[in-house]
Amino acid sequence: MTTPGPGEVPRTARQADALARAVAVLDRLRSPGGCPWYAVQTHASLLPYAVEEAHELVEAVEAGDRAGLREELGDVLLQVLVHARVAEEHEDDPFDVADVAEALVAKLVRRNPHVFAADGDEGIDVAAVLERWDRLKRAEKPTRTSALDGVPATIGALARAQKLVARADQAGLLAAAPPSTRPVGDAADVEALGDALLGLVAAAHRAGVDTEAALRRATATWEAAARRAEG
Repeated sequence: MTTPGPGEVPRTARQADALARAVAVLDRLRSPGGCPWYAVQTHASLLPYAVEEAHELVEAVEAGDRAGLREELGDVLLQVLVHARVAEEHEDDPFDVADVAEALVAKLVRRNPHVFAADGDEGIDVAAVLERWDRLKRAEKPTRTSALDGVPATIGALARAQKLVARADQAGLLAAAPPSTRPVGDAADVEALGDALLGLVAAAHRAGVDTEAALRRATATWEAAARRAEG
């Protein structure tokens, strides 16, 4: 961390001030006399925006769009702030953005003892970090009895398959229960086609390839060719 020069505001103070102003603006929008649209929003009504903003963030990163990245990060932050503001009004279990941030800090410190513990292992590698993170996470969530628990059913089928394959591999299950590699003889054979797709996801995982990103790139290339043919 660099030391601020004469007249410069320390980085953490500037960040805290900016976040405090963002929270204050959101509070004004949600409060009586503010914006009628924000006033009627619920956690459920806001969900499509959270999904949309996350996808737009991915698009900005993959396009290398720095200005877009900054804007989309702000839009994702907005989703956190507005959900936290709505949560303040819950009759039985209210919480605010400070509670959200404090819970996050506690989780990061708890799951990264190699950094924050007095006897932390500074020489730990990435694989060991991930293994420890998953082990601590399982200890915190005793209701999850399988290594495959906790992967949302609402994410896309390809992304979910990729996540489950990664979880299975880390738990040593991929060798014990490998995906089927049945060839597809007929496009109408839905089960065989599904097995083939899952097999491709497993092969991509072993090669260290992000299947979602690979498919997006391939689709973009094909889309551009299709548009050229169209015009």
